[in-house]
Amino acid sequence: MSPPSEVAGRYLIERRLGAGGMSTVFQATDTVLERPVAIKLLAEHLAEDEAFVARFRREALAAARLMHPNVVQVFDSGRDEVSDRHYIVMEYVDGPSCADLLREHKRLEVEDTVAIVRDACQGLDYAHRAGVVHRDVKPGNLLLASETGTTKLADFGIAKAAEQTRITQVGSVLGTAAYLSPEQARGDEAGPASDIYSLGVCAYQFLTGRLPHEYASLTELALKQQEESVESVETYRPEVPAELGAAIRVALQRAPDARYGTALEMAHALEAGFHGHATETTRALTATSAEATRALGDVTAATQALRTRQAPVPSPPTAAPGRRERPQRAAARKRRPGRLGTFLALLAILAAIAAVGVALLSSSSNQVDPVDKGDAQQQIDGVHQFLQDHSR
Repeated sequence: MSPPSEVAGRYLIERRLGAGGMSTVFQATDTVLERPVAIKLLAEHLAEDEAFVARFRREALAAARLMHPNVVQVFDSGRDEVSDRHYIVMEYVDGPSCADLLREHKRLEVEDTVAIVRDACQGLDYAHRAGVVHRDVKPGNLLLASETGTTKLADFGIAKAAEQTRITQVGSVLGTAAYLSPEQARGDEAGPASDIYSLGVCAYQFLTGRLPHEYASLTELALKQQEESVESVETYRPEVPAELGAAIRVALQRAPDARYGTALEMAHALEAGFHGHATETTRALTATSAEATRALGDVTAATQALRTRQAPVPSPPTAAPGRRERPQRAAARKRRPGRLGTFLALLAILAAIAAVGVALLSSSSNQVDPVDKGDAQQQIDGVHQFLQDHSR
């Protein structure tokens, strides 16, 4: 069905700005206040979900209360009686999104990146203090006003409204997979730390032109996110100060409590890192992360030593001092031969969660999306078979 030419008797549709699985965004004119606006028309099938509509209205009201220079303001929302379409009227930002900039330039200047992310941190900190979590921070939702150079965050509340609807009932999470925090991929409740992680992914991509975890499939992404460390920014962009790279890596820590406590802390860390300094928060979190990595290495070494001792060889090697596994623990391990299969099955479930979310809710047309949505169902089927083979 073609979009209406007028919404709510006052908004004249002029041109389409972008489209996604949940909505289409148009530039329009508010004929009452005589100003340009952006109007988001929700997909028609969502109108049939009463629970979604109720949540959507609540979240639109919450987003409308956010009034900050770095947040796209919501002016109005409702249902157009003529077209029976639900809509949100927002501030029109005359300028590109960061997704547009990435497509054009592949990567951004260091100073520009710091300015963009710093503005986004200011907007997130304000929203978090107001009790609003974005849940879908990505380049397509970071808009740059051409006249002022200010970065504005768009689409607050939309991801929250869509949770637990029929289109996400398989436990999926929203947003483009690459920008999801590990806890969101697990299906856990997103908090301020989730937004910080997603913004860290954006910062990393702006500077390096690549994602923290490159992947060919959604399953591979989920495994890498859980098992692999992020390569330093300086590896791909040597001119980036090491302190700035470290500040970004803190935002990308796997555990939420290992990231910055507030978005404002992240803004200060990036600003200091740009000038070759590290804040006390960055130093403390980096040290904590290093200790955790060493501890993980010790556990891995102990596990490897156990496997070596259990191997059927004539002369089993002696384990390193201090890393001998207690007999009780070894016995318990023998009694639970299926734990490895269970662990792998859990990782596969994470991949299925991410796959369903991305396949069902595609990003807007101006969003950089490295996921091949066409093979999402094939990947999900593979995960199901994997579960059957490894969870017995």
